[in-house]
Amino acid sequence: MELYVGLDVSLKQTSICVVDGDGRVTTEGTVLSAPLPIAEFLRAKAGSVKRIGLETGPTTTWLWHELRALGLPVICVDARHAKAALSLRINKSDRHDALGLARIMQCGWYKEVQVKSLPCHEVRAVLSSRAQLVKAKCDLENQIRGLLKNHGLVIGKASGQIFHRRAEELLGEYRLLHEAVRPLLAVHEVVRREIAGLTRKLITLARNDHDTRRLMTVPGIGPINALAFCAAIDEPSRFRRSRSVGAYFGLTPRRYASGEVDWIGRISKCGDAMVRTYLFEAAGVLLTRVPRWSKLKAWGHRLWKRIGFKKAKIAVARKLAVILHRMWRDGTNFIWSTKGAVA
Repeated sequence: MELYVGLDVSLKQTSICVVDGDGRVTTEGTVLSAPLPIAEFLRAKAGSVKRIGLETGPTTTWLWHELRALGLPVICVDARHAKAALSLRINKSDRHDALGLARIMQCGWYKEVQVKSLPCHEVRAVLSSRAQLVKAKCDLENQIRGLLKNHGLVIGKASGQIFHRRAEELLGEYRLLHEAVRPLLAVHEVVRREIAGLTRKLITLARNDHDTRRLMTVPGIGPINALAFCAAIDEPSRFRRSRSVGAYFGLTPRRYASGEVDWIGRISKCGDAMVRTYLFEAAGVLLTRVPRWSKLKAWGHRLWKRIGFKKAKIAVARKLAVILHRMWRDGTNFIWSTKGAVA
């Protein structure tokens, strides 16, 4: 008899429900949220399990990899799809959610989520830490600038150690103001050094990875952009068509079509916000700073004249995502062209 299992995972305990092919409950229980207790329960109560479903969550990656290593057919499902089905129940509880997940596995109405490898998550952790520190550095600089502007002191365009020296010079005899700004400057310097250290680490990782170096041949794509793109996708074979990568990063327009209503809105902004931001920035660099000509740049400039700079950057960012995936999948470098060839 084929059995289907639903796991409703929390930080401390996991509710387990096992149903048969007709959707009838055969076993229920609660164990600790760890791979071994879950595996022992399933081997004792559900020996012929066909599918095990759990939603995306904070500990999903760890549980998925550990349960897979133990030989269990675990499937990670999209939490939004699961919520749409589980919201039909009047009363919500961990037990009911586990039952709902088990029946989703039994009927096959789910969207499987690609679980990335652990090394990929490690690279992603470094990228996320750097992005968080960059945001903190920007907030500190804005706070310092705001405090000084109240006294008519303007730092101007400055970054790094120049920003620190310029702020110290402007403070001068403002002793009380200096006491307010001094701890902010100290934290700013520490954050700046940590960002530099993480950046050097990421550049080293990019130089040692053949696929990342290949993606860096695209104009506007640097080591941070290439690493973030690879960490977000993990396996290029996930996508049958490279065109789907633009939608995966939320760079395609939303559409609503029902009856006589059919409209296309702004981009969906689904998926990885960090990669989407990096692609948008790379598109701006390609259009404004890269001097060498290419078909991609010519196409972007034509859009710039027709629909404006911001929309052109979004379109070029979507095209960059498609090109990066195709290069990664095919193992090819970026193909340049002369300005005369594309004019």
